[in-house]
Amino acid sequence: MENTVQKGSNKVAITFSISLCMIFVLSMYSQAQIVEGIDYSSRSDVYRTFDMAGQDIFGQRFASEHYSFKDPVTDVDIIALTTSRHSNSKIYQDHPQWTSDGRYLVFRSSRANGQYYAMSMSTFEIVQITTGTNNQLVHLGWNNNLAYQLRERELVELNLPKLLEDSENGTVTKSSDYERIIATLPPGVRETSGVALDANEQRLFFINRLEKQYSAIYSIEFESGNVQKLYEVPFWANHLQANRWVPGEVMYSWETGGDSPQRIWSMAIDENGNVVNRPLYEESDEEWVTHEVFMNADHIVFNVMGHIDRLNKNPNGIFILNIRTNELIRLDQAGKGGYWHAYGTEDMKWVVGDTFDGNLYRIHVETSEVRLLTTGHRPNGPSPFTREAHSHHSISPDGKWVLFNSSLLTSSDIMLVPLHPKDISLPSADW
Repeated sequence: MENTVQKGSNKVAITFSISLCMIFVLSMYSQAQIVEGIDYSSRSDVYRTFDMAGQDIFGQRFASEHYSFKDPVTDVDIIALTTSRHSNSKIYQDHPQWTSDGRYLVFRSSRANGQYYAMSMSTFEIVQITTGTNNQLVHLGWNNNLAYQLRERELVELNLPKLLEDSENGTVTKSSDYERIIATLPPGVRETSGVALDANEQRLFFINRLEKQYSAIYSIEFESGNVQKLYEVPFWANHLQANRWVPGEVMYSWETGGDSPQRIWSMAIDENGNVVNRPLYEESDEEWVTHEVFMNADHIVFNVMGHIDRLNKNPNGIFILNIRTNELIRLDQAGKGGYWHAYGTEDMKWVVGDTFDGNLYRIHVETSEVRLLTTGHRPNGPSPFTREAHSHHSISPDGKWVLFNSSLLTSSDIMLVPLHPKDISLPSADW
């Protein structure tokens, strides 16, 4: 005891050495994982199936959660891309869902405090592509495989191809090695809601809420890093989305969490920086407009709600608007409260709408013919205020698949249903 007190530094050194030995032994044990004479280390990837721990590890991989089944009502084949205990949801429907080469679907999950993940469309394996906190404002490239993220007042470009390749090879390094800082926001300016990548992919738009009743739309130029306020409005602006076919044109909403005096707005910026801001589809007091999305360069599709009596004084349902001529196409309404979200193909032939009970319908624009694709993805409907997932469905760039959120299996999963069930089979490993 006396010797230990007199040589305290040696005691620290001895303790440290013992600790290192213990770590080394435990490390060897965890790598070997020999129990009752059987080595289970070759099956260690089984741990990654649903990741019960939910650890935030940049570039980590997860086994496929892919599960296929037939809809019991329509007999259509459905693909559940996620089936884990976590809450998984697709990117909002007004943004791209897939990398531009179509090889990966990008989505958000609660499995590590709200990170983004990329899912291989050939193996359905999953890779974590963001890390840390404040991972809300992510936008995939329209024509490149990069991703853009506004976080902590910085615009970051993420090299997705390099990250995904390194993850597959097991050579992922620190997250900053895959990032390029494009710009830093000036003092007093913060990203608060919504980002939109311009069609030319040389500029990003975002919304800054100034106070309770005011918002401003800003742009960030990629080449110069210049941040500029473009327009200010006396309401909460939200759901910012770029016209991917027309540079300098964005659409956004007057957000209230419910009905608003005038939901849909357009802002166009010419080559000289002049801004033209105007409402799209000027609505009446008895109309509740929601979930607007660009359909192609000149058309948007949106829903006019019909779920309460006062809203049925005017025509309602899914509408398609030519934003150049104001020509309007109205598709009929569905039962059980009517349609809720809408999305259409670029050729304007097909629209998909859903109802509060989680049924998805395909509508032929020219004939108004309706086909039920899949059912029951919000089991506690019909109401927009139950806790189930909102469909927020999108149609794949090739026009073959409908991607949507579902609460059929868990609280929120991502699923696929073919837009034309008779013409397509389930994706295979080479899809």
